[in-house]
Amino acid sequence: MPFVPNTDADRALMLEAIGAKTFDDLVANIPEPIRLKGLLNLPKQLSEMEALSELSALAAMNQNTEEYLSFLGGGAYDHFVPAAVGAVASRSEFYTSYTPYQAEVGQGTLQAIYEYQTMICRLTEMDVANASMYDGATALAEAMLLAVAHTNKTDVVLAGKINPNYVAVLKTYAHGQGITIHHTELEDGTANMDSLKSLVGENTAAVMVQQPNFYGCLEDVQAIEQLAHAAKALYVVSVDPMSLGLLEAPGKYGADIVVGEGQVFGNAQNFGGPYVGIFAVKNALLRKIPGRLSGMTIDKAGETGFILTLQTREQHIRREKATSNICTNQALNALCSCLYLSLMGKEGLAEVSNLCLQKAHYLAGEIAKVKGFKLKFQKPFFKEFAIETPKPAAEILKKLEAEKIHAGIDLGAFGDNGLLIAVTEKKTKEQLDMFVAALKSL
Repeated sequence: MPFVPNTDADRALMLEAIGAKTFDDLVANIPEPIRLKGLLNLPKQLSEMEALSELSALAAMNQNTEEYLSFLGGGAYDHFVPAAVGAVASRSEFYTSYTPYQAEVGQGTLQAIYEYQTMICRLTEMDVANASMYDGATALAEAMLLAVAHTNKTDVVLAGKINPNYVAVLKTYAHGQGITIHHTELEDGTANMDSLKSLVGENTAAVMVQQPNFYGCLEDVQAIEQLAHAAKALYVVSVDPMSLGLLEAPGKYGADIVVGEGQVFGNAQNFGGPYVGIFAVKNALLRKIPGRLSGMTIDKAGETGFILTLQTREQHIRREKATSNICTNQALNALCSCLYLSLMGKEGLAEVSNLCLQKAHYLAGEIAKVKGFKLKFQKPFFKEFAIETPKPAAEILKKLEAEKIHAGIDLGAFGDNGLLIAVTEKKTKEQLDMFVAALKSL
């Protein structure tokens, strides 16, 4: 937006029109200590050429996963994005499309959303998926709110190790809602079943699990489902959707709600966002699902068409009946996921998942041979695993960063110890061996 300057005379006229004598009258409610005193200490103005040079220099200071060998994970992963994804998603019809309230002019966007929803349903083996949420964390939080509203219960049990960042969002949503969040004890990196049994009761609205969990370990999702449903609680599963190329779909083992982070499908890491939250449910919860839904219908001429349908948003129905204050979706990111899944197909997705699995296990085995390093847990894992280190993880990260290697995530940042390492299909054997050699050099 351009800066439109006002003269002193202009400002005087505006103040007079609204009945204020000075500008300070307009900000009287802002506490004096936090008001700006004097002018901002801004640098001198630059020409367009100088500004471009300055911004380019600042951008060059960013680290990325193209120049660095990255084993970062914890919810954001360095998967390969086919060039066709960007080529199609950047078409002006998609890139600048307006929210499709008017179905007659938004058929392309609505169809893309419908295709995305269909693919998510087939991937998760659930009955219906929405047009997407903001990200995996808010999708999980919305699942919590849905479960509490549906069951009229106020306790939520987190089974096993759920991403601490997701848990922080859950707590933010629960604050002021009267929702109590319980955490199970851990046993070798996964949920302790005795602890879970003791926490699940008649006031439990939902049992939530992450599969694979934050440590990369696979939870006993079938056993957790039995405990959840025995207490008449909803069973919520937060998945790494890439794992569903190999692992059983949550709909097959009784999930009522499936959520996840769709960044792994066709979206770059983007310095942490924007991402796309997956949200799918069984038919019994169809009318309580938050966000948008694109549906297929038949028009007057008998032609297939698409519309926004079954709206549960406060923009479409009485506010007190709305299921959520979520009023949008991550359409462009969801489109990228739709394109990625279309390009990969069933066989391609299974191949990518298998590559992640095999390469992660190869690296874990090689690291375990290095003196002082060992796997932190002995449970099965998919593409991410935790290791114990002979030196503080922060020290290892700092030293390897100098060699342009992002060695993983320091679990010390989450009150634990060790290093969390993620491996995707992009890593070559030579790169994995290089990483092991770098650890040996320490």
